[in-house]
Amino acid sequence: MLIPGYISTIFAGYLLGSIPTGFLVAKARDIDIRTLGSGNIGATNVLRVLGKPAGIFVLFADALKGWVAVAVVARLMARWFSGFADAQSVEWLQICAGVAAILGHNYTCWLHFKGGKGIATSAGVLLALVPLALAIILTIWGLIVAFTRYVSLASICAALALPFASWLTGESRSMILVTAAMGALAIYKHKANIKRLMNGTENRMGRKGGV
Repeated sequence: MLIPGYISTIFAGYLLGSIPTGFLVAKARDIDIRTLGSGNIGATNVLRVLGKPAGIFVLFADALKGWVAVAVVARLMARWFSGFADAQSVEWLQICAGVAAILGHNYTCWLHFKGGKGIATSAGVLLALVPLALAIILTIWGLIVAFTRYVSLASICAALALPFASWLTGESRSMILVTAAMGALAIYKHKANIKRLMNGTENRMGRKGGV
């Protein structure tokens, strides 16, 4: 029952991650968040366009999607399907759920497979999978934001540091490889920000515009 368990977990994780929280919060105010700021449905753009309360809500809601996928959905699937008795099998089930949730957020089926950048959802996944590594990259993120006011630059640097933080905190080789892939995906989703950073046109925190 391993294959049906993995398929069901990936499907459930994707559907959970695909909930477009930022889009729905803005839509409740008759606003299409995709037409304002950076056009992104993530927490940063929601904060810039709708203000702090809405931005913070979307941030925690998107993070919760990732955490629930790993900590709840994967464990429920491990109980429902036989064959997930050992810790390694459960860990891979959690990895599948987490990655599926991130992909669901980034490429949501409800918005023609165009979503956010997955930073908050990734943070929720990492909180459940590698909390110590998450603490390290959050520290890096906070320091870079404090010194540069560039949220995008902080997110890119945190993504680069993620596999090294996993290695430093003694995670398995599999987890290091998975976190490296997560970091690479996060950097890829910031390709437009990287171009703006290189051109000197990226918006800093506290200014109108989009990240």
